[in-house]
Amino acid sequence: MVRRDIKGRGISDPRVLEAMAAVPREAFVGPRQARRAYADGPLPIGEGQTISQPYVVAWMAEAAEVAPGDRVLEVGTGSGYAAAVLGRLAETVHTVERHAALAKDAAERLRELGCDNVNVRHGDGSEGWSEHAPYDAIVVAAASPDVPGPLREQLHTGGRLVIPVGGRWSIQRLIRERRAESGEFTREELGAVRFVPLV
Repeated sequence: MVRRDIKGRGISDPRVLEAMAAVPREAFVGPRQARRAYADGPLPIGEGQTISQPYVVAWMAEAAEVAPGDRVLEVGTGSGYAAAVLGRLAETVHTVERHAALAKDAAERLRELGCDNVNVRHGDGSEGWSEHAPYDAIVVAAASPDVPGPLREQLHTGGRLVIPVGGRWSIQRLIRERRAESGEFTREELGAVRFVPLV
């Protein structure tokens, strides 16, 4: 999977490639989906949500430029798969999931896998997790019409925010914003994506 669908599609950060190779994706899907765990596509995980395709997880992790000492916020825990990948790149990951059942399952799964630097919270991800701010990187796994203000406020100077922007039925673009020392944000458009809406 890593060779064909991730490195083969242009992801070049060696730390991201190592993290993707180290995290067992089959542990984050149900028994019926296990045989498809390493196909490059999303899979259902319940509550109308999906586990993102591996390439997109790697793409967003690379775009966030996560360094070993970073504190990361993830919005949209889902199964916990992307949080586990980010946890291998960062010092700590704080991840928020709006579905209580998914948050509970993800926390248990991450604990069983020894992802001790990943903390899961059930709540409204659009509000971030202010207790642990500021963050060096914020990764959002759901589409929003624009970047929620609280997420920008919780980004550290020099930090990167990666989020799909667009509506459920309109074109969504993955964008990266950086916070300058002046407090201003610069924006880069990275490409087209398709995500569930941020609610």
